[in-house]
Amino acid sequence: MALGSNTKFYETPNHPYQGERIAEESGLIGKYGLKNKEELWRAQSELRNYRREARKLLGRAQGDTEAADEEAEEFLARLQRTGVLGAEDSLDDVLSLDVTDVLERRLQTVAYRKGLANTTQQARQFITHGHVTVNGSRVGIPSYTVDVDEEDTVAFDSNSPLTDELHPERAEEQ
Repeated sequence: MALGSNTKFYETPNHPYQGERIAEESGLIGKYGLKNKEELWRAQSELRNYRREARKLLGRAQGDTEAADEEAEEFLARLQRTGVLGAEDSLDDVLSLDVTDVLERRLQTVAYRKGLANTTQQARQFITHGHVTVNGSRVGIPSYTVDVDEEDTVAFDSNSPLTDELHPERAEEQ
């Protein structure tokens, strides 16, 4: 079945009006330059799926250990490749992850942290306007998950006017 336009990749909160949660979400939206709460909820759902998978693998490790160990290794390797987990982390560490661990791997955040933009919102604008490349390919999706080995290849497109060090929109050197 093809994915329809009504397919959601996130879950909304159970209680729509909780002041503390709303304030926390607003803080994260501002810090990471997200467009709306849907992007935050998508990251939270991704984290929820990681935790669910880790719990499933921890439970299976009690039974058929060989197959479960192999699956666990693949799962951990995937999370380490995307940079959500460190090289020394285990399945138990997946359960203690925070939504910020997922948000830090977004192209928007990586471009900001690398100093390509003054703010996360400006990084988002540069990406959507096609000024940023990953591995030499233009990426126009701010939520693109940057792998650890791709992190060093995040740069301005060679055809972009932002490659000029004196461009007025370039990030000031810290």
